Amino acid sequence: MRDKILREAAGRYGTQPEYPWKKSPDHAVLRHGDNKKWYALFMKVEKAKLGLGGDECVDVVNLKCDPVLAGSLRASGTVLPAYHMNKEKWISVLLDGSVEEEQILSLLDLSYELTAGPGKARGRSGGARQWLIPANPRYYDVEAAFNRCDTIRWKQTSNVAVGDIVYIYMGAPVSAVLYRCQAVETDIPCRRHDGRVRMDRAMMLRLLERIPQGEIGRDRLREHGVHAVRSARRMPPSLEREIRKNF
Repeated sequence: MRDKILREAAGRYGTQPEYPWKKSPDHAVLRHGDNKKWYALFMKVEKAKLGLGGDECVDVVNLKCDPVLAGSLRASGTVLPAYHMNKEKWISVLLDGSVEEEQILSLLDLSYELTAGPGKARGRSGGARQWLIPANPRYYDVEAAFNRCDTIRWKQTSNVAVGDIVYIYMGAPVSAVLYRCQAVETDIPCRRHDGRVRMDRAMMLRLLERIPQGEIGRDRLREHGVHAVRSARRMPPSLEREIRKNF
């Protein structure tokens, strides 16, 4: 998992790992080329030091995170308090497979954004970014919501900004991308913990267009490198271009 994340960082941001500590040759840093700020720190840490059982070492990555989101993730047990860093603004993520690759990459994107200089992060992607988020039809009837109003409130778990494009993937039994939306308001404080959904932030999504059901299903997603949509993630540019061209 560590190698996968490093390859993604090289492809997305053009950065290579640095190994600044001779006494800790396994520790690697990813930093911005302009302001030299870290946006990721890879380490091998004893489980006991992380509050886990066992004495063996595990791979972790420290990432900067929105404090509200960090609190939510820690409460759910998805991530750990940051090891040797500010625990309010940083988190430690295990790289042992217990956290999905898509979620780690989403958190990596967020850390890059939060540590970039003013206007730098958005500038690298040419303006509005594209996101792919999951929806569970058992919990929420998205189609009925859009039939009532073209703008709906949605749980926000990533660094979506006003103007970004958000594609909604409907889970089983539909298993397809159905909606192309635009974020018109983000980072809305929202407390909802009802046993099914935990929501600490929300965003408002305006429907731009519907995509015919079945056209962008699981097979098409796999062709563009998307094997699962379990949390908010960046939309592959090749898939976004295909959707814009055809629909």
